[in-house]
Amino acid sequence: MKAERERREAILKAEGEKRSTILVAEGKKQSAILDAEAEKQAAILHAEAQKERMIKEAEGQAQAVLKVQQATAEGLRMIKEAGADESVLTLKSLEALTKVADGKATKIIIPSEIQGIAGLATSLKEIMTDKPAEQK
Repeated sequence: MKAERERREAILKAEGEKRSTILVAEGKKQSAILDAEAEKQAAILHAEAQKERMIKEAEGQAQAVLKVQQATAEGLRMIKEAGADESVLTLKSLEALTKVADGKATKIIIPSEIQGIAGLATSLKEIMTDKPAEQK
């Protein structure tokens, strides 16, 4: 009878240890699954945040380009409404050319209209010399 009790005790103890080991393993398994799901969700949220940031930056850059283009168009409209003639435009071209020449570029492309600028300078000189003669 004692041997039977010891045998039952050993069996119950072994089954208890077996169930305990199984429950611990299942707990570790569930923990690993939950950790993996959390990492996956975090990666998805990070990717979505990065995507949203890139979209917002692109929209901001697009708005900046649009504002610059609108300002340029408004400036051109104002010049046109002011009735600027060819000489004003030529002078503006000269100003732009000097700004380009002030840069750190090693090569400057000079427009073929440079002869027109030289002709304008000569015309202005003649006009200025003619005015003092008329005033005398």
